Amino acid sequence: MYEYIKGIVKGIESNYIVLENNEVGYLIYTPNPYSFNIDEEYKVYIYQSVKEDELSLYGFKLKEEKDLFLKLIEVKGLGCKMALPIIATGSINGIIDAIERENILYLKKFPKIGDKVARQIILDLKGKLNANNVVNNNNNDELVEVLKGLGYKTNDILKVVKQVNVALTLEEQIKEALKLFLK
Repeated sequence: MYEYIKGIVKGIESNYIVLENNEVGYLIYTPNPYSFNIDEEYKVYIYQSVKEDELSLYGFKLKEEKDLFLKLIEVKGLGCKMALPIIATGSINGIIDAIERENILYLKKFPKIGDKVARQIILDLKGKLNANNVVNNNNNDELVEVLKGLGYKTNDILKVVKQVNVALTLEEQIKEALKLFLK
């Protein structure tokens, strides 16, 4: 089992990256491959999935994403290929909040998640996720990457990110950060 692999991204596809470490290229399925940059070094937190006919690596920029992914794949009827898009399209805080508040509509917005699976996620995970830990760590890395992508300078971004409410979803954090830039 791997905890993480530190290496240089050599390839990016729609659902995976190729991370080179010691001249070995690892194909790693990741929630948001385009959040990585070619020829830059990253520490990618890894989950190795071993099945009868398949050996796969799943990677995450944040340890909190990996931790949530591991909890999600424990849910009956929810495997790696269904859990990965949940991490990709939702913020960690938003997902945990939806589970704790039993917000089935929020969970059903994810690909391949219907009423039955959404209810199973809530049944299996409500009260078992450490929301405070995730909120304190925030999604600053994700927020910083988005703001960089919008053309803001790193120094300016770091000043603004400190003022953003950490309890908000990533989308709400982006809106708040943009408002702060306009001031």
